Amino acid sequence: MKHLIVYAHPNADSFNHAILETTAAALKANGDEVVVRDLYALDFQPVLKPADTEAMKAGQTPEDIRVEQQHISEADTITFIFPIWWTGLPAILKGYVDRVFAYGFAYAYGAAGIDKLLTGKKGLIINTHGTPKEIYDQIGMTAGLKITSDIGIFDFTGIEPVEHLLFGGVPAIGEEALTDILRQVDERVRTVFA
Repeated sequence: MKHLIVYAHPNADSFNHAILETTAAALKANGDEVVVRDLYALDFQPVLKPADTEAMKAGQTPEDIRVEQQHISEADTITFIFPIWWTGLPAILKGYVDRVFAYGFAYAYGAAGIDKLLTGKKGLIINTHGTPKEIYDQIGMTAGLKITSDIGIFDFTGIEPVEHLLFGGVPAIGEEALTDILRQVDERVRTVFA
């Protein structure tokens, strides 16, 4: 199985990077081929410009978008790993979705409504956030995050969301809890795609 990981965190020493390493190792242990697209390391340009849209309409997809679309096309499974900032995706990942999950590639409109062009793929999302999990659960943010990412991005384009792991209070929970999160990530990744 070919697995694409789209990763968005600017700090190579972050806990998100430890999650990335754990996820990639678990997938490889399952025998999967793993491709990591680290958006910050790639210096991915996230701003959708009118020239991008015009080029894609003319069938001349800009090279940086075309490369990312090729990775998505070749993948059986797609994982997004990113921190929740201001209750949403980091700007670089939002821009990746804006530019790469483009009309005509990821979705289209047909006579029956939305044509989901990435059908047949499975998706996993792993997030961290600083707010304690209990608070996000109480105010409905956990459910909101799942709707906007699992349904609004993955399901909208045909990717079957198989799991969404959200870990709260990360900056303050201590080393033992962080180690347990990595154990949970390893366990879930090994089983959800087995």
